[in-house]
Amino acid sequence: MTNTDPKIVKERRDYNSWVATETLEDYSLRYAPKSFRKWSEFLVANTAIGGISFLALEAIGGSLVINYGFTNSFWAIIVVSLIIFLAGFPIAYYASKYNIDIDLLTRGAGFGYIGSTITSLIYASFTFIFFAIEAAIMAQALELYFHIPLAWGYLISSIIIIPIVFYGVTLINKLQLWTQPIWLFLMVSPYLFVLHKEPEALNYWFNFTGNSPTGTQFDPILFGMAAKVSFSLIAQLGEQVDYLRFLPPKNQNNSRKWWIAMLVAGPGWVILGGAKQLGGAFLATLAIAHGNTIAQAKEPIQMYLAGFADMFSQPEVVLFVATLFVIISQIKINVTNAYAGSLAWSNFFSRLTHSHPGRVVWLIFNVAIALLLMELGIFETLESILGLYSNVAIAWIGAIVADLVVNKPLKLSPSYIEFKRAYLYNINPVGFGAMAIASVVAIMAFVGFFGPLLQAYSPFIALTVAFCLSPIIALVTKGKYYIARQNTVRTLNLSDSLLTCSICTESYEAQDMAFCPVYDGYICSLCCSLDARCDDQCKKETPEIAEEKSSFSQKLIRSKISPLLGQRIIKFLGIFLSIAGILAAFLGLLYYLQIEQSSEISSYTKQVVASVIEVVFFSLLLPIAIGISWFILSEESRERAEAELDKQNIQLQQEIAERKRAEIALQELAQELEIRVEQRTAELSEALQNLRQAQTQLIKEKLSSLSQLVAGIAHEINNPVSFIHGNLQYAKTYIEDLLTFIDTYQQEIPETPPMVAELFDEIDVDFIRADYPKLLESMRVGTDRITQIVLSLRVFSRLDESDIKEVDLHQGLDSTLVILGSRLKANSERSEIEILKLYGDLPLVECYAVEINQVFLNLLINAIDALDDFCRNCKSTNYSPKITIKTCLLDSKWVRIEIADNGSGIPEHIQPKLFDAFFTTKDVGKGMGLGLSISYQIVVENHGGKLYFLNVEQGAAFVMEIPVRS
Repeated sequence: MTNTDPKIVKERRDYNSWVATETLEDYSLRYAPKSFRKWSEFLVANTAIGGISFLALEAIGGSLVINYGFTNSFWAIIVVSLIIFLAGFPIAYYASKYNIDIDLLTRGAGFGYIGSTITSLIYASFTFIFFAIEAAIMAQALELYFHIPLAWGYLISSIIIIPIVFYGVTLINKLQLWTQPIWLFLMVSPYLFVLHKEPEALNYWFNFTGNSPTGTQFDPILFGMAAKVSFSLIAQLGEQVDYLRFLPPKNQNNSRKWWIAMLVAGPGWVILGGAKQLGGAFLATLAIAHGNTIAQAKEPIQMYLAGFADMFSQPEVVLFVATLFVIISQIKINVTNAYAGSLAWSNFFSRLTHSHPGRVVWLIFNVAIALLLMELGIFETLESILGLYSNVAIAWIGAIVADLVVNKPLKLSPSYIEFKRAYLYNINPVGFGAMAIASVVAIMAFVGFFGPLLQAYSPFIALTVAFCLSPIIALVTKGKYYIARQNTVRTLNLSDSLLTCSICTESYEAQDMAFCPVYDGYICSLCCSLDARCDDQCKKETPEIAEEKSSFSQKLIRSKISPLLGQRIIKFLGIFLSIAGILAAFLGLLYYLQIEQSSEISSYTKQVVASVIEVVFFSLLLPIAIGISWFILSEESRERAEAELDKQNIQLQQEIAERKRAEIALQELAQELEIRVEQRTAELSEALQNLRQAQTQLIKEKLSSLSQLVAGIAHEINNPVSFIHGNLQYAKTYIEDLLTFIDTYQQEIPETPPMVAELFDEIDVDFIRADYPKLLESMRVGTDRITQIVLSLRVFSRLDESDIKEVDLHQGLDSTLVILGSRLKANSERSEIEILKLYGDLPLVECYAVEINQVFLNLLINAIDALDDFCRNCKSTNYSPKITIKTCLLDSKWVRIEIADNGSGIPEHIQPKLFDAFFTTKDVGKGMGLGLSISYQIVVENHGGKLYFLNVEQGAAFVMEIPVRS
């Protein structure tokens, strides 16, 4: 059988040089192969442990003890640390075993290929939030020691990280190894000296109440609120996993070292992390005891200044050592944040855009976002940001853990982790659905929807709901959304073999490869992720899933509207509701965090801001709906065009193969060469003619479909425009009534209250009074223009007039001119094309309205193109392009329409070929040579008329004559 797979062009095999250099790329979107995992267990674990040097732990601990007191903060840190340890064990184990990062693990743990895109965004947000927090802490130290302004400190703290992370884990390993002893010494020694010189500080910490209204007593609500902030650290597991994927393979010789490295650097990070939180709480109380303000005590630099004060007697030495410690700690953690963020953004954008410019690009992107957050003052809103973030992060981790520790042992999911696009469904409702539902419920609790108690325990709700829902959904769906098709490469047991990718021609281990039926060869996971042409043809729906979709579709739409329109409606509603929901959530959370929780804003102002946000939200829905409609229609057009090109490509390849076979046959039968050549020529001519006829018919059918689409769009636009136009007068009346009310109010109450006067000046009522008539008039002109365009589209498409009917040809000409209005306007190469209408008195003509309108469109487009070409080469400054349309009645039985231009005309040697199919004088890509051929068939064959070229004094003219009665 002839191989008809799409041909891969050469450029498709060449990546950006950064992407091809794995020293920079670190296998950011794929499995880490054995050949790259050359480091020892100790070095990998040391690098991962170095990533928990971040002083945000101390900042969080200090903030918790100040806000909630020792008792509540202590138990919150202990409980959350225990939960994070238990959740981190299965995640670290599976990532180390299969040598994949947190995103690839998420794909195979119940989220699906596209479903894990959301978690990549969650993880990326964790990296840049904590990058910003850590860099802000470093900037505070730079300001204190070097007197560098914070804004410049933010910039310096960000830029110095980029060169280190540029070369990935190779350079990060060396950095962590060199700085680890210094960091450990400077971190531990202050506590030892403080306990030696100020033992009473420990008792002061134990009895510290902070802002807790219950003093030293345990309060469940305050405990939950403290745990909420500490829970945001759970995403740190992802950064640990990003390093643990480089552990060497576990075998009998290194089994003990492998397990120790995995435990210490994986879930074990939270042991040191929890201790650092408690240490931060202790140092914050010490800083307060030394006379610092509460705001200063929350800053890690102030905490360690208080600690190092017991080590050194000279203040300048204390400041230097504390600054050095902060700089080392922040560089160690921010190389990890930046590195992890570059991986997360690479995974996120590669699935959305099918493009991967390289991990280094997303490294700079991640640092830039963090820098922006710092300039906006993220450190001041630390607790609110982390409290909100923890709800989503814990739902994500909870869904993964449930899949690994419940679904896999119960065989509700595959026993292995499958991360390659070729074998995964885009969305797996098990993990993705559990996370989405848990996040929504937790955020509702977070904003107080379920009362103050559950508000404090929103992360626990997220964890519980996600953990319980995952196996329930897996049981209901029978786990059928995990694997889209069987991994044949995995069953071949090629674990020690290298396979060559048919796209990039590089060789990779079998764990990173899939077999692609579209390209009929092996393909690496990165090339598979970036391919935008296959449309997932390798993944066919199972009969059960196809039947479920068909049954759902029939129940939902098919009983009332067409399947195609129904699919559009479902796509539209899905995208529209998602975007509207995200927008509503964003605006709502923005209002909740910035306005509702602020004690400095009055209730009246809060109501005004809420009303403004509501108006902004509903105002944005209309352009969002229009944009989504345009996107869906353009995507359909693109998909149809690609499908047509694929068909033509396959036909061309088949024809080439047939010609090659014919040539071989001709060589073998040389004595019959003349006869065979004649037969083959006749066959090819007939095949070519049939192909031309088929293509012509196909284009006519597509034009008919386009007319239906145009009519549908015109109808859908007409209703909302009519609604807007009809309500303009009411809007005018309402505004005038409001202004009259304001005038009456001012007359009756001359002494206007200060707040009302201030609001009156702020909104500038006099300007509104003068400007609103202009505003309403411009809206009326706009709606009139849209109405005119819609009417022209409806007249041009004439969806309800597919049969022969009596029509007004002048109306069809005018509608066509309206549609081509943008082509007639002046541009950089010519002035505006003048339209001269010399209409005669024509009766209604029996014809196919849509087809005749298409002829008008083709002839007018040709005239416009001719004028454009002439003006492009014309040097005269007095030339004015013009199109003349003449109509008249001939013998009361025929009508004559002439469309002429004053361009360069048509050469005599071309005139005989004007109506031949596929003949064109235009450049490649600007025309197929079918416009006049189709017009000729419509006029001559379908209407029994005439279409011919006419020589004029200057330019060219086409004349169409058709009978009045068909």
